[in-house]
Amino acid sequence: MRDSDYDFIRDLVYSHSRINLGPDKRELVSARLGKRLRATNITSISDYCRFLQQKESGDELAHLIDAISTNHTFFFREPQHFDFMTKTLVPEMEARRATAKWPSFNVWSAASSSGEEPYSIAIALLEYFGTRSTWPWRIEATDISHKILQKARVGVYREDAVSKASPSVIRTHFQKGFGPQDGNYRVKPHVQECVTFRQLNLLEGTPPFNEPFQLIFCRNVMIYFDRATQEELVARLTRQLVPGGYLFVGHSESLSGVKHTLETVKPAIYRRPLKS
Repeated sequence: MRDSDYDFIRDLVYSHSRINLGPDKRELVSARLGKRLRATNITSISDYCRFLQQKESGDELAHLIDAISTNHTFFFREPQHFDFMTKTLVPEMEARRATAKWPSFNVWSAASSSGEEPYSIAIALLEYFGTRSTWPWRIEATDISHKILQKARVGVYREDAVSKASPSVIRTHFQKGFGPQDGNYRVKPHVQECVTFRQLNLLEGTPPFNEPFQLIFCRNVMIYFDRATQEELVARLTRQLVPGGYLFVGHSESLSGVKHTLETVKPAIYRRPLKS
C-alpha cells in the first residue's frame, strides 16, 4: 500500500468515524482492504481509493467503516466487570431505587459489536434477578456497523465464543446446533428479547434515549481514538449516566491523561459523582 493511499484511507475513516488509524494499524488496514477489493472486484488499493472518491461509492464507504471497526470478541470478556455488576453495582442501585425514583434499571452497551457483550449482560442480569424482580430492566446495544448489528440480532455464535460461559449458563441460555449447525450456539429468545440493537455513531448527534443509564459499557473503543476524541466521548457518555452511575471501559484502556469528571472506582471502572 502506498503512503498516499494509506493517508487517504486514514483521513477518510477518521472523518466519518473518528477512528484514528496510526502507523501501527497499516497491516490490519491492508488485510481488511483485501476483503473489500475482492467484494468490489477492484484489483489495487489505489483503484479502490479512487472508487471511494466517486459519488456512487457511498454504500462502499459504509462497508469500509464496517471492515475497519469490526473487532473480535466473546461472551463474558473481562469477567471482573460482570462480577462487579451483579455483586456491587446492581445491589447499590436497588438500594437507591426508591429515593431516586428510577422506573427501571438501564444498561447501555455502547459498542456492542456482534452482540456478545450485551447478551452477556442480559444473561448476568437474568441470573441475578431471576423471576423475583419487580424492577424492570433494559439493555440498549449500539454499534457504528450495520453489518455487525445484523449478526448480533441473529444471535448465532461459534463454540469458541461461548467457551468462557459455564455449562449451566450454556444449557439455560443457548440452543446448541446439530447437523449443519453443529458447532454453533444460538442465544435463546428469552435472552434476545432483553436487548434492543440500533445503529449509532457515538460521536454524532444526541443519543436517542429517553432515560439515563445506571451503567454504560464502552470497552475497547477508545484505543482507536485520539486524545481529543476520547475526551469528547467520555463527556458524552457521562451526560448519559445518572448521578452515581458507572462507566466500564476496557482493561487495556485508561482515562489517565484524559480530562473527565468521573471518579475512579477500580481499574477500568469509573463513576459519575452523586452531586453532578
